[in-house]
Amino acid sequence: MVDYALRFLIGGLVVSLFAVIGDLLRPKSFAGLFGAAPSVALATLGLAFSKHGGDYVAIEGRSMMLGSIALAAYSVAVCQLLIRAEWSTLKATLAAFAIWLVAAIGLKQFLIG
Repeated sequence: MVDYALRFLIGGLVVSLFAVIGDLLRPKSFAGLFGAAPSVALATLGLAFSKHGGDYVAIEGRSMMLGSIALAAYSVAVCQLLIRAEWSTLKATLAAFAIWLVAAIGLKQFLIG
């Protein structure tokens, strides 16, 4: 329970910091890049480091990076299917989910083993 409270507090502080940075940048669309996900990831890695050590955090960080690559593949696929192929939202997201799954599992198998 204490871990969740710490994650909440650290995440909130980092979200606030990123919101200020995002507000200072131009164009304002960059503000969305500095949202909750990076701060929650940093809070999670900080707590994992204090509890499990550096080796564990290295694995967690690598997993987060691989997940972000798979998410990028999903996002590109959704955009292409919605705009170019003019698929429905449900059909595009379901097809892109399959792409995300293949990318995530493939990256894990290829890079981690």
